[in-house]
Amino acid sequence: MSINRKHISVFEHQTIKLNQVIDGVKFDESKFKAFEGYFGEKGVPYFSLINNGVKFNEYVGVIQVGDTVIEVLPKADNTFAGNNEKKHWRDILIDMLFAVGIFDIQTPSSSALRLKSNSILDLYFELFINEVEYVMHNGLVKKYRRKEGNVTALKGSLQFGKQIQKNNTHQERFYVRHITYDTEHLLHLVLYKTIQLLKQINTSSALHSRIGALLLNFPEMPQLKVTETTFDRIIYDRKTLSYRKSIEIARLLLLQYHPDLSKGRNHVLALMFDMNKLWEQFVFVSLRKNKQTNITITAQTSKHFWKPENGYRSAIKPDILIKDENGNCMVLDTKWKNLNGYNPSPDDLRQMYVYHEYYGAKKVALVYPGSESVETKGAFFPTPFYTQMDKECSVIMISLPKSTRENKSLVRTWQEDIMWKFEDWI
Repeated sequence: MSINRKHISVFEHQTIKLNQVIDGVKFDESKFKAFEGYFGEKGVPYFSLINNGVKFNEYVGVIQVGDTVIEVLPKADNTFAGNNEKKHWRDILIDMLFAVGIFDIQTPSSSALRLKSNSILDLYFELFINEVEYVMHNGLVKKYRRKEGNVTALKGSLQFGKQIQKNNTHQERFYVRHITYDTEHLLHLVLYKTIQLLKQINTSSALHSRIGALLLNFPEMPQLKVTETTFDRIIYDRKTLSYRKSIEIARLLLLQYHPDLSKGRNHVLALMFDMNKLWEQFVFVSLRKNKQTNITITAQTSKHFWKPENGYRSAIKPDILIKDENGNCMVLDTKWKNLNGYNPSPDDLRQMYVYHEYYGAKKVALVYPGSESVETKGAFFPTPFYTQMDKECSVIMISLPKSTRENKSLVRTWQEDIMWKFEDWI
């Protein structure tokens, strides 16, 4: 396959119009049609179709269309401009993905990624390659399976009906059903199909030879039709536990791949992440990992607050719940948005008021990204039921690092700074 990488970088909520040139690549009609086909009748959450164009939503990541990789980056402020802006936000996105465990680099097979490229897609591909190389180095696991067919020596049980049907003129053959012990099982069928997919869609020259080597050395397997239930059938044991990470990545790649059935050129692979959920997970992981005092931190702790006469109950679920050693409760709700100097929306403040009431919270806070760490204290107005402005509701801005990729310790420092900020708030 001839590798001719085309790369477009845009920001969340940005629009690409038909025939627009970005980063030297033209968003032509074939790419637009591929987006239309992928969007379908039901739509997808990653982008919206507009008149002769595509408008991206709050999802970030990569969408590969044919040989073109469209990278959608987060953006919370205008601190950086020019050529460094996209690199800056790409670095932040990758660091956040690493921090929350999207890229799990704790396994022996992936302790060091070789690629210097910052492409999220390349990192996923390389991580999968590393995992499969590690599995192959340790030896592919064999399993028992039932097999039926013609053999030259009688073993297992002879299938008389098939024997008469297929071997009437071949007395030297036996059509039998027997047990065999080999590498042809579901785990390897999935890995083999994923390697074939990478061979087809990879646009990184740095990975091309490694994918070819995998395809050459991995035993050839029958083709497998992959669905969600395929992965539900996989059960790991002591011998196959090392396959887990490679299968997780294979699941993501195979289920998110949408082949172009009409022309066969503009296949679509989408690896996208909800930036609001990613920000929530990142703040939670940073707090839990670096907490110093005797506090407990939990995520998505739901509480029922309404029940109809018939039907299901409704629940509220704050992003992060903190309890100190005295049992005091504090609630954090994360929002990936730029306030631009304005107050939070009334809906967000009403939500925090409900958290205050239902959780009996000592204080609550809305957490936003920002160019610098700032806490703006606030409180809800008194009502006839309480006379003091003692229901505290703060707005906390978390500063984003200026640079991280050159020095990984800066990532840890960033997460530690987040915890220190909330230690002061608590």
